[in-house]
Amino acid sequence: MTSPAVRAVRLGPRSVAALVLVGAVGVAAFGWPFLAPPDSQVSAHAEDAPWLFAGLLVLLVAVVAATISESGLGPKAVAMLGVLAATGAALRPIGAGTAGIEPMFFLLVLSGRVLGPGFGFVLGSVTMFASALLTGGVGPWMPFQMLAMGWFTMGAGLLPGAARLRGGAEQALLAGYGFLAAFAYGTIMNLAGWPFMGTMASNISFDPHAAVPANLARFLAYCLATSMGWDLGRAVCTVVLTLTLGPAVLRALRRATRRAAFETPVTFDAPGA
Repeated sequence: MTSPAVRAVRLGPRSVAALVLVGAVGVAAFGWPFLAPPDSQVSAHAEDAPWLFAGLLVLLVAVVAATISESGLGPKAVAMLGVLAATGAALRPIGAGTAGIEPMFFLLVLSGRVLGPGFGFVLGSVTMFASALLTGGVGPWMPFQMLAMGWFTMGAGLLPGAARLRGGAEQALLAGYGFLAAFAYGTIMNLAGWPFMGTMASNISFDPHAAVPANLARFLAYCLATSMGWDLGRAVCTVVLTLTLGPAVLRALRRATRRAAFETPVTFDAPGA
């Protein structure tokens, strides 16, 4: 008989509301080329919109992290967050520039699975922020990466069967999620960079005056031409690591959460007790 899943963070109404808010703004930030009509003011400032959304996302991600922290991110969870974020940030440069081989994604899938969606969102965002500082990848794309990685890790925590599903079935579930989510991450990050292209590549760049179907065709061509191979490498790497190293890493994470006893409050004995 399996024990109930231990969550490092129990999401309360405020945390859920903050996640919904940042999710809605994030959808607008990533998808505005397809949401704004060609004659809108947003399309008229196509070169400025990504910068404005980047600044807004920084504030919103910070608000969500603070809200989740208030809802129960105690000292034990903070310590676990620091260890996993540092490990993920150190793993990211290993395959940088090599066909999408990014082992960080595999670790975040398993961490989100064990520690839950609330912890997963904070972990994904903090890990991407730390890795950007480590690799010098700080720029207007970083807030988009933080939000996308937060979604990626949170999604693993929302997968079914957290308390009961184990063994090969769980490995297959996590591998399948990692494969699809790796492509989803690459696609939404393409949305963040695509409007910056301007007229550099007229056949696949964003045209603020074109209709949605025409821009959608351009975007699909952009994805095929620029990132499909990289996304495939990321997806395959995530699947292979999940199936080979996943059982050992899941056991280690679950053992750590049981020993940490996140849901048991930290108490201090009075002097002389």
